[in-house]
Amino acid sequence: MKNLYASEGPIRIGVSSCLLGEQVRFDGGHKRSDFLTDTLGRFVEFVPVCPEMEIGLGVPRESIRLVRDSNGDSAIRLVGNKTGLDHTGKMNAYAERRTTALGREDLSGYVLKKDSPSCGMERVRVYGASGMATRDGAGLFASALMQRYPSLPVEEEGRLNDPHLRENFVERVFAYRRLTSFFSARWTLGGLVQFHTVHKLVLMAHSPKAYSELGRFVANAKHLGREEVRDDYEPAFMDALKQLATTARHTNVLQHMLGYLREHLDATARSEMVSLIDDYRHGLVPLIVPITLFRHYVREFDISYLRGQVYLEPHPKELMLRNHV
Repeated sequence: MKNLYASEGPIRIGVSSCLLGEQVRFDGGHKRSDFLTDTLGRFVEFVPVCPEMEIGLGVPRESIRLVRDSNGDSAIRLVGNKTGLDHTGKMNAYAERRTTALGREDLSGYVLKKDSPSCGMERVRVYGASGMATRDGAGLFASALMQRYPSLPVEEEGRLNDPHLRENFVERVFAYRRLTSFFSARWTLGGLVQFHTVHKLVLMAHSPKAYSELGRFVANAKHLGREEVRDDYEPAFMDALKQLATTARHTNVLQHMLGYLREHLDATARSEMVSLIDDYRHGLVPLIVPITLFRHYVREFDISYLRGQVYLEPHPKELMLRNHV
């Protein structure tokens, strides 16, 4: 299922260059991420970006920080720590050009460097006139990126250490690729119904509300223009997946799938499956355990509806993301 509606080209993810081990940080160092380079990198192609290098700051260079203007308008400036040299205008102009150019890179996701005044996604230090800092800022480049591409899956490398956030991000990357590949082809309303159908259990796991609302939207899509359908469906679909799939929601989906197996399983097998779902609900086994048994039964009994569900394999099993959630 991971290749549904995908084209032949690689899945491309933008990334802060230092996370790939490139020595581009202000002190000449890097922040190489083993997960990105050694694990995810086997399945995607990275597009490295270093805003500070690309606006002409060298290596090594003066460190920079975000500063809130003291003139009352709360504007955020990007300045040198020691010299106070202002890089705000240059960074903002660069961010406008670079994010526009990234639109031609066919990106399916982006991983940013946490705490960076250029690339931090959230909770970046912003210094006031007193010298005290609040953690309520975002890097100037990161802000421009997320504003231009609100549906693009974006995450910080530090948050990827959390297995639930990591699985969520990768799931969104592959989902976004399927979604954009579908809409970039000669799509039909029938194709949209099929796309939505195979993602029903994914949506149920993330947001039961969105599951219902998107179902009604697709059912009524014949009354809307094509551009309106795409413009409304894409952000709603991606916003739904951004909500973390909880243990309770996964349990609900597993129990829902069990309904499709009841007539195929004898009492012993049904009891085993119920116990396994309960073990997952209580944190005794990871999600991959009941999912693996479901896959087996879906293949054995050729249950067409479940066989087509992306939920059973939303990303390459070799990533082993569901072994930890």
